[in-house]
Amino acid sequence: MKLTLENIELDVNYVRSQFPAFKDPICKDWSFFENAGGSYVPNNVIQKLTQFMTSTKVQPYAEYPMSKMAGKNMDIATELFAEMINAKKNEILIGGSTSINLYVLSNALKKMINPGDEVIVTNQDHEANISPWRRLNEIGATIKEWKFNLENQELEIQDLENLITNKTKILAVTHCSNIVGSVNNLKKICEIAHKKNIIVIGDGVSYAPHGFPDVKELDVDFYTFSLYKTYGPHLALLYGKEEILEKLPNQNHEFLNGQYPYTINPGGPNHEELVSLIGIHEYFANLYNHHFNDTETSTLKKISKINHLISKHEENIANPILEYLYNRDDIKLLGKNKIENKNRAPTIAFTSKKITSEAFSKKLILKNIATRNDNFYAWRCLKALNIDTNDGVVRLSLTHYNSKEDVEKLMDALKNI
Repeated sequence: MKLTLENIELDVNYVRSQFPAFKDPICKDWSFFENAGGSYVPNNVIQKLTQFMTSTKVQPYAEYPMSKMAGKNMDIATELFAEMINAKKNEILIGGSTSINLYVLSNALKKMINPGDEVIVTNQDHEANISPWRRLNEIGATIKEWKFNLENQELEIQDLENLITNKTKILAVTHCSNIVGSVNNLKKICEIAHKKNIIVIGDGVSYAPHGFPDVKELDVDFYTFSLYKTYGPHLALLYGKEEILEKLPNQNHEFLNGQYPYTINPGGPNHEELVSLIGIHEYFANLYNHHFNDTETSTLKKISKINHLISKHEENIANPILEYLYNRDDIKLLGKNKIENKNRAPTIAFTSKKITSEAFSKKLILKNIATRNDNFYAWRCLKALNIDTNDGVVRLSLTHYNSKEDVEKLMDALKNI
């Protein structure tokens, strides 16, 4: 039965019915709290991948039927994802990972950097959005670090304003920390940076699984996230404003000169995995149709409504965990202790004052709680907080298919450690 607009909440049972993992003999007895490392995939994605590999695993864009279908579906997948984040089709490319996408982007943007120009990075980001930009010091760029406040682990806007000068050309910043969990005000950051014509690169890897962004509303110049963390295969998306993409040098085959965004990425996407992205769009369309009884046709508006349902559900299931960990004297919780109006993601990292993160994580695993300890490639963040980067933190990362039963099981396990 469809829920009404007046009294609506996410139907978690319906959501979970779309993911085969929850019925799989290996997975079904586990509560999965490692979603920030990679999410499960819905039936639609698996079906699209299987269909492509069965019927159209050929070189695309030829005139015979299987090839025409392969090429057509590759184009459809790109167009649909562009619609979902409010981008143009020629403003997104699909690459192997966020790390690869940002590396090839930095290699292209370095042509716009002169000796003495400044590049700002943070110490809150995943290394994927730090190392490629720090390497620009090899061509004479001055690297500045926007450091988070050690007391609350937040990136303070005032500190950014103090770092920016007329020589600043690039700012790389995370939309949401994969350790602290805080959602940074990327729109405000872009407003400040654009006053000085600074190019902003937003890392949305930890944000997008909890609601696809509207890149035009954010006004960010480049934005990237991992599709394997947004219910798809191991690929990543990179968005770039057309007016910047068209100025970047060709890093691909010579005959592709001028055909952005293909010019950025030396090589094409994985064909079958690209087509399986249609399944993500189908899943969200099914989610919308299950919850809303209307004739809305705009993909962007549908995504906005689904984002709201997801955020509300994640807030309800994550806040009891945050409150419990915050009130335990033997645990140090990183980041805010409550989600309000999507001010943080349900990505919860902590350390114990009594045992190592590795030992703590192992105890949870013994209770069929799928989690892990690590630095999660945010080793600069942990280093600033004097946390052992080898032992790292324990991270519990939720997404919209986690249930109240998962949380109850987790809380029981936590209380016995």
